[in-house]
Amino acid sequence: MRNPLNQIAVKDRPNLYLIGFMGVGKSAVGRGVAKKLGLEFLDSDREIEIKEGRAISAIFAEEGEAAFRQMERRFMEEGHPKTSHVVSCGGGLPMGPGMTELLKSSGIVVCMFASAETILSRVAGNDKRPLLSVENPEERIRSLLAEREPVYMKTGIGVSADRRGLFDVIENVARVYVREAMNRRKGMIRKVKREDGNG
Repeated sequence: MRNPLNQIAVKDRPNLYLIGFMGVGKSAVGRGVAKKLGLEFLDSDREIEIKEGRAISAIFAEEGEAAFRQMERRFMEEGHPKTSHVVSCGGGLPMGPGMTELLKSSGIVVCMFASAETILSRVAGNDKRPLLSVENPEERIRSLLAEREPVYMKTGIGVSADRRGLFDVIENVARVYVREAMNRRKGMIRKVKREDGNG
């Protein structure tokens, strides 16, 4: 079947931003979607680590969470290409003032979500998660989810990653992206026609 994305030049395809809590599978899904759709993949946390020359955990330990959130804002504003990329965003990236609007204006946003139990099973024992370096990680996950999920869901189109295979989630996210990219293209064409006085 012909890929509808072929109607959009690769350089003009909008970015796809994957948001959601740590452990929902943003990076794995992002790589799969990028490969399927012929886009490039970026991980915001990894890009910040490369730029700063140190791990996220070290940034948290040395400068604190607020400093890291400013690094995330700079990444969104000027630290990555503006088209043709799938970007896996850190779990807290959408939470800062104005970040919801910045994400929406930058491309297509998909929110991946999963239950606290699923997330805990995926991140248990991972020492690269500074926010979970606490006595009771499950309680911390539930607390952060309660705070973040309303913001996630108003920022992006929801896709469940709970009890679903990786291939299934990749296919679902890819379908959402293609649909939204084509809708944007149609909207741009209508806008041009109106401006030309032909609509």
